[in-house]
Amino acid sequence: MTAPPTPGRSSASTTRARTRRRPSRRTGTSARWRRARRARPRRRPRLSPRLRPRPRPRRRRSRRAKGKGPRAKEPRKTGEFKVCVCGGAGGIGQPLCLLMAMDPNVKELCVFDLNVAMVPAQGVATDLGHLEKKAAVKGYVMEVGQKPVDNLEECLTGCHLVLIPAGMPRKPGQTRDDLFKINADIAKGIVEACAKYCPDAMLGMIVNPVNSVVPAMAELYKKKGLDPMKIVGITTLDVVRANKFVVRLPAPPDRVNVPVIGGHAGTTILPLFSQDKHAKTIDAEKIPDLDKHVQDAGTDVVNAKNGKGSATLSMAYAGARLGKSVLAGLAGQRRTECAYCKSEITDLPYFAQKVVFGKEGISKVLPLGELNEYETKRLEEVKVQLKGEIESGLKYAEENSL
Repeated sequence: MTAPPTPGRSSASTTRARTRRRPSRRTGTSARWRRARRARPRRRPRLSPRLRPRPRPRRRRSRRAKGKGPRAKEPRKTGEFKVCVCGGAGGIGQPLCLLMAMDPNVKELCVFDLNVAMVPAQGVATDLGHLEKKAAVKGYVMEVGQKPVDNLEECLTGCHLVLIPAGMPRKPGQTRDDLFKINADIAKGIVEACAKYCPDAMLGMIVNPVNSVVPAMAELYKKKGLDPMKIVGITTLDVVRANKFVVRLPAPPDRVNVPVIGGHAGTTILPLFSQDKHAKTIDAEKIPDLDKHVQDAGTDVVNAKNGKGSATLSMAYAGARLGKSVLAGLAGQRRTECAYCKSEITDLPYFAQKVVFGKEGISKVLPLGELNEYETKRLEEVKVQLKGEIESGLKYAEENSL
């Protein structure tokens, strides 16, 4: 008997559905059908030339990555320089020596100080000699009362950079003129030895008052027939402070670069906040307070240490920053920093400004750039104060010689 048709479906449609049913998987016909289906290439619809996807270019293996070919980037060359830190066993000198010993451009580091320093210079050299760096560190000591020119021949001969964090701190009741006379005599002895044993070296002065000591030493160099541009005052700490105080904005410290011009004491410090893309967004009414904060930063450190110390660590950091820029320039990698040196960009003979360090030391002095109304007014105040301090240094140079 024939099975009754499914309800809702005719017998004819049921018959057609059975005839279209695929063969069972158990038969060989089904296996051959599947293999033929997989082997059959799929036809893609033809597209017009404008709609066809462009073929991806073949990626060539970079020859520059392996240092081959004419366009290959040469590896950065490091220098083989000799550096001396005069006053290297003091509060600023020790961390300064540490930072300079870590510079790959330093091949030999000399630590010089008097026998009355905080620790013996040989001890500092021995301690730094344990670092995993290429710099060979040597210590040199001189007795109080001896002349550097008679004792520093081995230490200074062949030096490319001499950093001088020397001098006495200002005592209570001591005038600035008295401090200048004492520290100028100390700096003069070291500069005299440098003029004899390493006349082509760059000299970085960290001797207060910088506004007077640097003009005095540079003019003595000039009287000796040497280049006065070889002597610079390290004012980098003012730049570091200005950059740090601006970081309260949403900007990382290494992306802020506020030029600081003028001098390196009190109201002679003039940060140009308008010349930094982050700092110029500060409200105009806040600039005077920020300017004052940079000027009084050194006093803030002394007060925070209860009068038992000054800004030794930050000064060492700033000195090392300028020293490393000098060495990078000597190695052929131009660097720009603010420094206090002989200048012609204003009517003052010495001024802190942006300079470019190259293979010969200072290769270029950059102009001040555009100043806003507040900075223009402050610049005139800076000139009045700085002029008297420079004249003190020039007078010292007239009365003395190397």
